[in-house]
Amino acid sequence: MTSRKGSAPAAEVLSFLAREYPEARVLLSYRNPFELLVATVLAAQCTDERVNRVTPALFRSYPDPPAFAGAGQAELEEAVRPTGFYRNKAKALRELSAAIVLRHGGAVPGRMEELTALPGVGRKTASVLLGACFGTPALPVDTHVARVSFRLGLTFSKDPERIEADLAAAIPRERWWEFATRLGWHGRHVCIARKPRCAQCGLEPVCPRRGVQ
Repeated sequence: MTSRKGSAPAAEVLSFLAREYPEARVLLSYRNPFELLVATVLAAQCTDERVNRVTPALFRSYPDPPAFAGAGQAELEEAVRPTGFYRNKAKALRELSAAIVLRHGGAVPGRMEELTALPGVGRKTASVLLGACFGTPALPVDTHVARVSFRLGLTFSKDPERIEADLAAAIPRERWWEFATRLGWHGRHVCIARKPRCAQCGLEPVCPRRGVQ
């Protein structure tokens, strides 16, 4: 398949996503910002489904930042083992929780600068927290958002921060979170990594298919 030039109009992409994925949301299960933060850490190199099987028992044992901060390394490793990379994840959760207790009195902060100052929290994780829990316009760039944005020609970069900047310039600020969440769903279900289902895609008429062979 030959790539087409140009880019899909952002307004058409927004309209399509709104029609196709009105119920799009974060797939990780959580009840508060701290639980989503923990789940996001555990989701690295792990499926959301597996994380959602681990977190109910995990949060019963460790319900808040002080509990995670005070947990023993070995016992926490065992609790998160099914998510993979469990040693690093247990260490990260303990350090992250201790910082929340020390710097923010045990409450997850609601500003990008404060979130990214926490150990192990990057812009993507911070953006997920801001959009899902704090109602702040945010554009988390995960692998799905990066891939589909590039194929649509909405960005010419593979760098997450550059992609975020390009999308922020193309999408109205009040629709950032809606756009990123819905585009992620489209990437999971239709514009998949290896063999995108172009024939099933409502964006096919306007998509340049950049990088699609």
